[in-house]
Amino acid sequence: MPNAPLTARALLLDMDGTLVDSDAVVERVWRRWATAKGMDPDHVMRVAHGRQGHSTMAELLPDRPMADNFAENRELLAQETADLDGVVRVPGADTFLAALTTAAVPHALVTSADLGLATARMGAAGLALPDTRVTAECVSASKPDPEGFLKGAAELGFAPADCVAFEDSGAGIRAALAAGMRVVGVGPRADAHGPTVTVPDLTCVRVTSDAAAGTVRLDFTA
Repeated sequence: MPNAPLTARALLLDMDGTLVDSDAVVERVWRRWATAKGMDPDHVMRVAHGRQGHSTMAELLPDRPMADNFAENRELLAQETADLDGVVRVPGADTFLAALTTAAVPHALVTSADLGLATARMGAAGLALPDTRVTAECVSASKPDPEGFLKGAAELGFAPADCVAFEDSGAGIRAALAAGMRVVGVGPRADAHGPTVTVPDLTCVRVTSDAAAGTVRLDFTA
C-alpha cells in the first residue's frame, strides 16, 4: 500500500544518509576508532550514525571526561573531512534539491556535521548547500536532542508542526519526532525507528508546491 502524501510549509533535511551517502567514510573512520579502543566495531556503528562524534563517545565511554571526547572528536572530524573516497549523492538527491529550489520551497539543512565537513561532503556529492543550515557549531546538544530541528524551523520562520524532516538514522528520527515534526525516513536504517513515512531513496519523492497556499505536497512512490 503506498504511503499517503504529506503537506508541509517547510522541509528540514539531514545530510549523511539522507542527501549524501557517506557510509564508506563513516565506517572506515569509526571502525578504526573502535578497534583502537578495543571495542566491537559493529556495536560502535550502531551508535555512531546520526550523532556528533563527541556524543557517540559519551555514549560509549560514559566515564571519560567530555573534554577528552571533544578533543578526540576534532581529530576524527579532520579525518572525515579529508577522506571523501566513496562519498556520493543518495539517488534522487540532486533532482529533489533542484525541485525545492525551483519551487522556492523553504528548506534547511540540519546536520550533525560541522560546516567544514558538510561543505566537503555536499561538494563531493555534487550538491549545493542550502542557504539555511544548522550545523554542529550551531547547537549545544547533538541529535537525538531536538535542538537542531527546532532551530532550523525557527530560522525558516515556521512552527515545528508545519515542517517535515527527512532523516535516515535512529538518532535523527528521534530528534525530529521529539521536535514535533513528521518524518520521512530515507534508506535502510530508517524503518526500524518509526518515521511517519519510509522511502528507499529520494527518487521516490515528488515535490509539488502550492505557492498560493504557501505549502508543499510530498507524494511517495514507495
